[in-house]
Amino acid sequence: MSFSNLNLAESLLKALEASGYQQPTPIQQQAIPAILRKRDVLACAQTGTGKTAAFALPIIQHLLRSTPSAPSIGPRALIIAPTRELAIQIDENIAAYTRFTCIGHAAVFGGVSLSGQISELQKKPEMLVATPGRLLDLHAQRELSLQNVAFLVLDEADRMLDMGFIKDIKKIVSLIPTDRHTSLFSATMPIDITNLANTMLSNPEQIAVTPVASTVDKISQAIYPVAKTDKANLLIYLILKEDHAANILVFSRTKYGADRIARKLKKNGISAEAIHGDKKQQTRQNTLAAFKSGKIQALVATDIAARGLDIDRLQLVINYDLPNEPETYVHRIGRTGRAGESGRALSFCSPEEEEYLSQIIKLIKQQIPLVADHPFVAVNEESHQDQVNKPVPPKPKKKKKRKRPKAHTPA
Repeated sequence: MSFSNLNLAESLLKALEASGYQQPTPIQQQAIPAILRKRDVLACAQTGTGKTAAFALPIIQHLLRSTPSAPSIGPRALIIAPTRELAIQIDENIAAYTRFTCIGHAAVFGGVSLSGQISELQKKPEMLVATPGRLLDLHAQRELSLQNVAFLVLDEADRMLDMGFIKDIKKIVSLIPTDRHTSLFSATMPIDITNLANTMLSNPEQIAVTPVASTVDKISQAIYPVAKTDKANLLIYLILKEDHAANILVFSRTKYGADRIARKLKKNGISAEAIHGDKKQQTRQNTLAAFKSGKIQALVATDIAARGLDIDRLQLVINYDLPNEPETYVHRIGRTGRAGESGRALSFCSPEEEEYLSQIIKLIKQQIPLVADHPFVAVNEESHQDQVNKPVPPKPKKKKKRKRPKAHTPA
């Protein structure tokens, strides 16, 4: 199937060709026709499957073919995203899709000055990408009206619930006309998402593509057993073996750990920076831009980047720390192997993390190859699991001391 089979406008097909898109992904093949028919959509698809194009392309087509009823009253399409990085990424994709149209777009998110975003809103963009908090701030200050929204998209809905945005989402929905068309995209479908969908969607078309327990087939995975104290040395060893031009995304469990890892890499001649929630928004954007352009070889990130980053042709993901939630592992390694490209994901596992590894294997239902021929494998140490299962040797029996007969005192 090609994009031309999906009845998209010539301007969109031209933009897709200019962006290097060749064939629609499974989620695009199912969601685009449904949204073109103005059906509400409830889609379960993990990150990296082409969701942005799946909802953005048909919405752009609707906007091209309809005349706004009130062009001066806010956006006609609203996309809600959980993080600043994801909002920026969606807006960048929309910019590529609308390049041969007159559709205006903008993104609003926290962490930066309101004044610049207010200026963007004054240009009357027809498509708006927003994080929940900043959207409500702008609405409360009467800088934004939602009365004209005809298309609503919630992207990464499960992530929004995890981040505590459920009240904000319900407030936003209450501010939007009820005769809208709504699409909800989520990597997982817990009961809270189902309940939210029931309150927001009307007779939705349900789509399920690549459930979260599945990993992208073209991602080569491997586990490196290593003592916790040797992880930094192993990371340096592996990166130095790579092509210097290779871009590598390293995941740390904590913000402090991400900063420490980046400093260690730089001390060893590897260009690296950390990105996490404590960094200023402008710093994060500059760091990400430097990484994408190749000025930085290694980007060390916390899980804020697990769903919010979209980096073309990312060759390698390294899990410095295994995540304590198995679903997070799938989202992390999904940063590579995108859009049909191959990719690699290497994970360090210390004895303390073997329970996390067991949960990951249980979720993805496949064994991950073990690499034990590296200089920092703890060859003289038994794994934590082996230590647990090791039979306890019987205690040696104590030899009974013979009692000496008491000496008899002569009478």
